[in-house]
Amino acid sequence: MTKLFITGATGYVGGDVLYAIANTYPDLDITALVRNSDKGAKVASQYAKVKLVYGDLDSAELLSTEASKADIVVHTANADHPGAATAIVNGLAQKTTPTYFIHTSGTGIVSSADLERKTFGELNSHTYDDWSGIKEVTSLPDSYEHRGVDKIVLAAAAKNPGHIFTAIVCPPCIYGPGRGPDNQRSMQAYDLSKATLNRGKGFQVNAGQNIWHEVHIQDLSNVYLGLVTAALQPGGGKATWNDEGYYFTENGEIVWGEISKKIAQIAKEKKLIDTEEIDSLLPDEANKLMKGARFLIGTNSRCKAVRARELLGWVPKQKNLGELLPEIVESEARALRLIKGHAEKVGA
Repeated sequence: MTKLFITGATGYVGGDVLYAIANTYPDLDITALVRNSDKGAKVASQYAKVKLVYGDLDSAELLSTEASKADIVVHTANADHPGAATAIVNGLAQKTTPTYFIHTSGTGIVSSADLERKTFGELNSHTYDDWSGIKEVTSLPDSYEHRGVDKIVLAAAAKNPGHIFTAIVCPPCIYGPGRGPDNQRSMQAYDLSKATLNRGKGFQVNAGQNIWHEVHIQDLSNVYLGLVTAALQPGGGKATWNDEGYYFTENGEIVWGEISKKIAQIAKEKKLIDTEEIDSLLPDEANKLMKGARFLIGTNSRCKAVRARELLGWVPKQKNLGELLPEIVESEARALRLIKGHAEKVGA
């Protein structure tokens, strides 16, 4: 029986990926890494067949051991932990049969140019492409976000030719309700909504003209599912691996200034704030209101997901971020107790 090892099973991305894989392949032998018994209980309550191992990303020996038992490893826990990536590769290298390593990066790697130039809130026209521009994507400067671990994954195949096959999944701004056993909330649009509600007024970074691409969590999980499906097929199926195994995952683009305005408008309509006007703030000012704001809502992260569409038949089907903003604002307002939930209304 094919064995799959997954990290990050209680995280936002990993939890939804586990949902997609376990429900599509109920007979797959799955082992999940969890930090403690509380996290393990949440996984066990949803997936009785999933085996649990306890540890964290610094548990190098455990990671190597579990990877050495697996035919497929799906690593969603952290894009920037070189020790964990190295441990997984070392474990896979012990196997004598072909193995597949699906690693999670992030399009912060293509936002790094703005970070280095300190150009926040400005439009950058350059868009990266995982098909015709694959060589540019896999040879970005070493100083860029996530690049260090990306290189470890890319090198694994080169050092173990015909033995370790790798794919890097690179999501942009993720949104939508997760289906995993624990964390079901994303960050960017949610934290911006929360900060707007707390401040009582919307804001953007500088001119707010910067663009990111977007993807719904359930559409994102289908890319991982497509890669697992390919890995289960002879020769790795229709997917490309290794140097051409880089997969952006997007379903259109968003302008962060426009998202800020929509959040403020929705909050005003729901009588959660008094104005739909927004302020243009300097990056450091925005950071005081929302952790990491200058990066998360102040840079450009533009990428075209051609490879998944061409090879995996990936077709995003979920609502876009703009359509879900009313639900996101309302959920953040409820968490801040600005709106009563059903149970509170009944008890009132």
